Formats: sequence, C-alpha cells, structure tokens
Amino acid sequence: MTVECHAALHNARMGQLYLVRHGQASLGAADYDQLSPLGQQQAQRLGEHWRALGLRFDAVITGTLKRHLQTLQGIEQGLGLTHESLRWPGLNEYDSEAVIETVHSSTLIKPTTPEGYKAHFRMLRDGLSQWMQGRTQPRGMPTYAEFLAGVTSALEHIRSQCEGNVLLVSSGGPISTAVGHVLGLPAQATIELNLRIRNCSVSEFTFNPKRHTLVSYNSVAHLETPQHQSWITFA
Repeated sequence: MTVECHAALHNARMGQLYLVRHGQASLGAADYDQLSPLGQQQAQRLGEHWRALGLRFDAVITGTLKRHLQTLQGIEQGLGLTHESLRWPGLNEYDSEAVIETVHSSTLIKPTTPEGYKAHFRMLRDGLSQWMQGRTQPRGMPTYAEFLAGVTSALEHIRSQCEGNVLLVSSGGPISTAVGHVLGLPAQATIELNLRIRNCSVSEFTFNPKRHTLVSYNSVAHLETPQHQSWITFA
C-alpha cells in the first residue's frame, strides 16, 4: 500500500478510523518513550485479535514517538502484515513533566508508590486544565491551540484523503483531544477522558468527507479474556 491515502472523493464515501493508544511505556524509567515488555505484548495481542477478525487497513498514520512506532510494529507482528505509514508530528503527546512544572515549583520526584501516583495525576489534572484555558504555557510545548490544531489537522487529512479502514497510533492526550473535539466537550471532560484511557485501547470513529462520528472509546476487548485481563494497564 502507499503512504498517501486515496484522494478520490464522493459524497457516499465513508470509512472507519481506529485510534490506538500506545502500549504500556516505561513510567519511572530514564526513558519513558519505550514500550515495556508488557507493552509489546499488548500491541502484538491487538494485532492477533484483529487478524482473527479479518481486519485489514487501507492507510496507517502515527505520531513520531518511539512508543507509537513500536506499538505499530507489535500490531503488525500480530497481524502478520506490514504497512507504510504516514508520520504526523501533531499526534505526539504533550510533555507531562512540563505541564506539572507549571503548577508545582519544587523538583519533581518520580512516583513509586500508590500515593505518589495519585499526587502525580492530581497535579497533571490541574496543569492540563490551566494549559487548556490558556493560563499557563509549559516549557518547550506548543500552546494548547497549537496542540489541538495538530490533532484536528490529522482528522481533516483523514476525512479529505482517506477511505476504508484507517489505523491511527498515538497517545492518550491526542486521542482524548480528538474525541473531545468531535463531541464538542469542554476542557475538563477531555481531561477526564485522557486520564482514564488504557494502554493499547481502541477508539473508533466512522468518517466521511464532512465529519467524524464516535462509535466507541477506550475498548480493550482484545485483553478481556481470562488469560489476558492482567495485561490491562493505564500508564
């Protein structure tokens, strides 16, 4: 298949967009942007699930982070197929540490306990809210308007250039932003979607040249068998 999606447009054309959050990354490690061994298993399991369903993709688009590309590789291993993919920087995640620094002036300590993780996500929720409202500007990050434009530009590309089944591999922030945008949700609701999205979960849109429509959000049907339930993670 080619990197570019089909360009011919007509009013009856529709497609199905599968948005996949990356597998479990390496929270607490020196380099978070790597799938953990479990994250690799989650991605391969999703590909195996789709292979059993006979699902194939006509186009693939990903962010440019390592965990996005590693997740796609795992999915492809499970599918037994490889794809050329279009890499879209606007689908990259925000910098959570930079967001937290806007509301927490002390040196950040990586969480290692349940209480530490709760405090981490409380600060992240507060920082995201202020960033989305334009009250803060995290170090080295785009404004929220620019972040949103990066996500919506990918959706516009898919609507105008793609058809059939499209796979999009990204992170929780861009995926929840896409869902919030399509549903017209307020910032706080989008944050709550973001903080509840599971690793290697699947959200689905139908699309035509005019709009995207949400079908499902945050599904991990491929991990809900007894032998895989322990693989469900959030970080």
